[in-house]
Amino acid sequence: MKASNHPIHLAHLVFEKAKQYGERAALHYRNDSTKTWVPISWNEIAKQVTFISKGLVSIGLEENQNVGIFSQNMCEIIIADFAIMGNHAVSVPLYATSTAPQIDFIVKDAEIGLLFVGEQYQYDVAMEVKKHSKFLKKIIAIDPNIDLKNDPENMYFFDLLLLGQTANNDDIVEKRKSKASENDLVNILYTSGTTGVPKGVMLHQYNYSGAIRIHKERLAEVTDKDTSMCFLPITHIFERAWTYLCLERGVQVYVNKRPIEIQQTILEVQPTLMCTVPRYWEKVYAAILEKMETLSPALKKIFTWAIQVGKVYNLEYYRHRKSAPILLRLKYILAEKLVFNKIKSAAGLTNLHFFPCAGSRLADDINEFIHSLGINLVYGYGLTESTATVSCYYPENKEYIIGSIGKIMPEVDVKISDQGEILLKGSTITAGYYKRPDANAESFEDGWFKTGDAGYIDAANNLYITDRIKDLFKTAGGKYIAPQMLESRLSELKFVDQVAIIGDQRKFVTALIVPTFDTLKIYASNHNIPYQSIEELISHPDIIKFYSDCIKEQMKDLASYEQIKRFTLLPKAFTMEDGLLTNTLKLKRKEVAKVFENIIEKMYID
Repeated sequence: MKASNHPIHLAHLVFEKAKQYGERAALHYRNDSTKTWVPISWNEIAKQVTFISKGLVSIGLEENQNVGIFSQNMCEIIIADFAIMGNHAVSVPLYATSTAPQIDFIVKDAEIGLLFVGEQYQYDVAMEVKKHSKFLKKIIAIDPNIDLKNDPENMYFFDLLLLGQTANNDDIVEKRKSKASENDLVNILYTSGTTGVPKGVMLHQYNYSGAIRIHKERLAEVTDKDTSMCFLPITHIFERAWTYLCLERGVQVYVNKRPIEIQQTILEVQPTLMCTVPRYWEKVYAAILEKMETLSPALKKIFTWAIQVGKVYNLEYYRHRKSAPILLRLKYILAEKLVFNKIKSAAGLTNLHFFPCAGSRLADDINEFIHSLGINLVYGYGLTESTATVSCYYPENKEYIIGSIGKIMPEVDVKISDQGEILLKGSTITAGYYKRPDANAESFEDGWFKTGDAGYIDAANNLYITDRIKDLFKTAGGKYIAPQMLESRLSELKFVDQVAIIGDQRKFVTALIVPTFDTLKIYASNHNIPYQSIEELISHPDIIKFYSDCIKEQMKDLASYEQIKRFTLLPKAFTMEDGLLTNTLKLKRKEVAKVFENIIEKMYID
């Protein structure tokens, strides 16, 4: 690899970019009062990183110390992150929705003495931990409206900035920064723990250097003309690695603080890039289909025609770099004008370049539908342990295959074990888990990292995932079931919001289904089905029969033992707050089985 393509060490990145871009905007934050986006220049970012770095030295930060960042997305946590790296220390990001026991575990495990927090919720949780912790001694509050509750040890981010501005310790900061090397431990990222206690994934500078380098090759189209909405939690490796890549490329990053506001903020920003998860597109898909149901028969016919035209044009020609017939091109131009542009405008996708998507399985029908609209979805696969991407589609719709998770990234070695497990090697793969030799011994074999995912590679180097190995289960008849595949199938139905497949050591497969309630209410209204409550609606015989018919149709091409024999409609969604989803919105199967034990047992009564 040429030296010129070697990424800048993260400890030096903001300063090198400030030299390059000066007063050009690096980050943008939303002023909640005026509902406007405020830019922060590269020069200002570099200045604040310097002051926070000096402030941290003044309050006693040592080299190689683990520093926690417990906050939703804010510009300040990006600045704090770079200041920690510049001090030759380690940042440990924590999910903003974490509870006191979750924070306490990580504080103990990583021996965190200093913690940045975003808003009052995080401060209160941190204070609960601090009362009994032998490690946590100081909390730095970012939001100036946080009530510090007269704790003299704690301080505001702004006061740390002022302390650094007047501190006479530039030489110490510069000396620490000069020690920056590829072997620096940059982050400890704790997994959300679907099957046990969280594990701290260690990511070094060489992991991030490798990730940035291979993404610059695969996603060469990303330039400093782009804008990116920072929507997913920066705590998660997907958004974190993506944000580092964007800043390295000079992309202007808009920091979305509250995920719930994304429908509004994306309309305000109209970004060209944005990391997404399949859940985001499932909701877009459901919203489009729901809107279609309200159209007149004539408009519905136009919509259906446009989707079919888009499917042929984008999937049969544009995807394969084939020139479409003139008549098809003209039809597509008309379909864009009548339908696609309106959808993109309503969804904030007018300036769309491409949107990376990863984190879980994206249903093939939804993937195909989104591409048919001319929305360039770069679907991929990765893990915290692989510094995000292992494989992904090429941008600009180049030869992607629906059903795959894209071509394997350059410099990432992938092989399939005799048991069908995806194994990884390369510069982006973690060195291991923090203080967990037991987990390291279990997760590595002859230098290969065991992903826990089952899959295969085709002749064109496209990667496919069949399921999580730990999620695979056997029925009482000895047949293997891949629950994620079945859940993905059902999620394609616009009346289905969430699914949990059940069947381990059972006679047959069943499902817990959370309906898409808004869509279901429209269906009930159109079919004169009376109800006084959600519970009454989902137990109505006509609704049960309707779902039964939809499920049978959706599963008809599967083997008999894979088909869902019984199901239960639930009145409430699975949530993180109920402990049924991880921070990355993955299903906690053991918890679901425990919470709904009685309902599950009823489905197996003869």
